[in-house]
Amino acid sequence: MRRPAPLPASAEEPEKAETEAPREPRSRLFGSRGPTAEAGRADADERPAADDHEEPVDAHAETAVIDDGSLPSGKDAATPLVRSSDVWRAARARRKALRAEIRRFTQRSRRRRIVVWGSVGAVLALVLGSVIAAYSPLFAVEKITVAGAHAVDAAAVQQALDGQIGAPLALVDASAVKSALMKFPIIESYALEARPPHDLLVRIVERTPVGVLRSDAGYTLVDAAGVVLATTPDKPEGQPTLSIKGGSDSAAFRSAGLVVRSLPAQLRAQVTKVTASSADDVTLSLGDGKTVVWGSEDDSVEKALVLVALIRNAPASRTFDVSAPSVPVVR
Repeated sequence: MRRPAPLPASAEEPEKAETEAPREPRSRLFGSRGPTAEAGRADADERPAADDHEEPVDAHAETAVIDDGSLPSGKDAATPLVRSSDVWRAARARRKALRAEIRRFTQRSRRRRIVVWGSVGAVLALVLGSVIAAYSPLFAVEKITVAGAHAVDAAAVQQALDGQIGAPLALVDASAVKSALMKFPIIESYALEARPPHDLLVRIVERTPVGVLRSDAGYTLVDAAGVVLATTPDKPEGQPTLSIKGGSDSAAFRSAGLVVRSLPAQLRAQVTKVTASSADDVTLSLGDGKTVVWGSEDDSVEKALVLVALIRNAPASRTFDVSAPSVPVVR
């Protein structure tokens, strides 16, 4: 026997299916927030009646916080209260700790910097103080001392420099000193030396006279450069007479002057006359009548040593030729 076919659904059942179908999306729409229809009715029976104006509360929605300035908006109710003053204090503490760390790590460099700047400051203060003191009246010249004066009168030199008395040691007028010392031709060079607090030392080097030139005015004392040191009517003692062809401006005079300056003091005192017709023909006449053929000014030191030995070994000889010191000739 064949089973009969199922009856078709009535027209009311599709409509009911259509009306009940959206309940599943509605359940998904609320998700875990909303119960099913039956559970919802049961919960509604168990909950106490709410005021008519009370809004439904969403369990997963963020807790509403009244923003009175003490809490940032949107925070959960379980979060501790954080005030702006707490944030400011925390930032200040962080900056303070950071500065402390920086100071700790830069302590050595800061100490080194302090030492360097302290040393530089001390040196600058010392230099500045010295400059101020040197240019102040505390270091004014009160006494002038002359050293190295033999042929020149030291008192006359001091008197010529009296204009520097009262001037600070650092402000002594060098040009005025030079002008005053030019009055003394025998002074070849000089040097100024400040000796704080009040002394000025003048070191002078005198010219070395090499002999006298005979003229109508008398005897003129000159040095190796031909500078006139003095003129006297009488011949100065201990100074040889210079008989030079061409005068004091010639090469013969320069050669003869260098020869006289190279002589030892003992031999220099025995020379009474120096003759030269050229730079290579210098002849010396000694007080005991001996004659020395010197030649040029070359090797004068060696020639002087050879001559002293020859005079000692041959005192009776009258002529000594040392123009070639390696092969001297004695006659």
